[in-house]
Amino acid sequence: MKQLYIKQKVFSLSGKFTVKDQQEKDIYYVEGSFMQVPKTFSIMNTAREEVALITKKVFSFLPKFFVEVNGREVMTIKKEFSFLKARYTIEAAGIEVQGSWWDMDFQVLQHGKTVGKVGKEWFTWGDSYKVQIMDEEMETIMIALVVAIDCVKADQAAASSAASN
Repeated sequence: MKQLYIKQKVFSLSGKFTVKDQQEKDIYYVEGSFMQVPKTFSIMNTAREEVALITKKVFSFLPKFFVEVNGREVMTIKKEFSFLKARYTIEAAGIEVQGSWWDMDFQVLQHGKTVGKVGKEWFTWGDSYKVQIMDEEMETIMIALVVAIDCVKADQAAASSAASN
């Protein structure tokens, strides 16, 4: 089982951060397209080759994010129409998320088998998300999923603060 760490509240104005391993070595680099339309986040390996891309759909009534891994769309995260509180769904072939992904405490199943878990880690290099990967083939999808969820949460927070002004 592999463990990786993503710093909590990763989205800064620069939109750049890294994913680290247990030895605090950089494993993935994430760069956002600040002030560009459509908004994207590129996930690159240590050779700086893009392995995943998250794109926010523009001109959509409700926010929608597409996640591509190795050039293939693997999942969509979209906001559902709801009067009470924000509800999002994750659509992905054979992939299911169980638990509270809004609180970053969930497990990811592929065809009913747990392939990864995400939780908050309080005693690492600053508050971070710990991503446990049971199936190495799912590593890139797991990292893309956590970055995409954090992107959705940042987008929701921005929309909420804009609405209250």
